[in-house]
Amino acid sequence: MINLTDENFEKEIQSAGKPVLVDFFATWCEPCAMLAPILEKVEQDLNGQVVLLKANLDEIPLTAQKFGIDRIPTVVLFQGGKPVNGFVGMRSEKDIKSWLEEILNEAERMRKEFAEYAEKNGFKLNPDTKTVDRIIKGLLMNEEKYGKKYCPCRRVTGNTKEDAKKICPCAWHKDEIAKDGKCFCGLYVK
Repeated sequence: MINLTDENFEKEIQSAGKPVLVDFFATWCEPCAMLAPILEKVEQDLNGQVVLLKANLDEIPLTAQKFGIDRIPTVVLFQGGKPVNGFVGMRSEKDIKSWLEEILNEAERMRKEFAEYAEKNGFKLNPDTKTVDRIIKGLLMNEEKYGKKYCPCRRVTGNTKEDAKKICPCAWHKDEIAKDGKCFCGLYVK
């Protein structure tokens, strides 16, 4: 297992090619020691759907500060090199698996739904998976923050009527695809 450092953190997270579960811990932390084997078992049980990496806070102060890690154990899920969700403290194996499966399955369900929608409407889902992952991440973050899957490339104003047009697929996507060959955020292409 790779131990993350301030020097290799970005490279390891970016190069994993799949979602990365980062366990921020310290060797002197008893709950961290109890959580570690649970996380290892979850990684094993998920058969390669996620990669588990360890980050000892005593050896990674700059990265911990960058991500606001001020309590341990903290577990953060990264997708496409960016943090998407996490938790602090102990969790059971069952709870961690449910949490991860919900996140992983939601993104996959959305990808399938978007591809079917595109096909029905005579265009395609962007073949660049990194772009699609980035957009799905933004949609899920907006849903968590605002309660709706607003296009991440459009500003949410708080005006419910105006913002309704920004729920993906937004009110402008078909015109943008016809005019520019892709929608504004790049989720759909000709």
